[in-house]
Amino acid sequence: MLNEFKKFAMRGNVIDLAVGVIIGGAFGKIVSSLVADIIMPIIAMLVGRVDVAELAIGSVKYGVFLQSIIDFLIIAFSIFLFIKFLSRFKKKEEEVKVEVKMDKQEELLSEIRDLLKAEKEFSRKNETS
Repeated sequence: MLNEFKKFAMRGNVIDLAVGVIIGGAFGKIVSSLVADIIMPIIAMLVGRVDVAELAIGSVKYGVFLQSIIDFLIIAFSIFLFIKFLSRFKKKEEEVKVEVKMDKQEELLSEIRDLLKAEKEFSRKNETS
């Protein structure tokens, strides 16, 4: 059972997933700080409120819910932009790697085609002479 666990834990996909979760957590903290420390104070100045999270009707704190929705939307948009940015590099990388590889049969057929064209042109020149 220990060997099976080692195989599972050392698979490329599991390690990639673990790295993704760790980086995602750190990225989430950065974006949460952006929202809490930069964007929300600007929104509070524009709206005239000190803190959206303090909004409440009685004991129902709907401001905290609004803050969470705003956090989510900004994090989702940030991740969208980040993935779009990375996909631009991936497309360029794929374009560079594209090579036309012909198998042996296609190569022979293209040579035969070229020879037939050359023979046809040669015979036309001889007929007109």
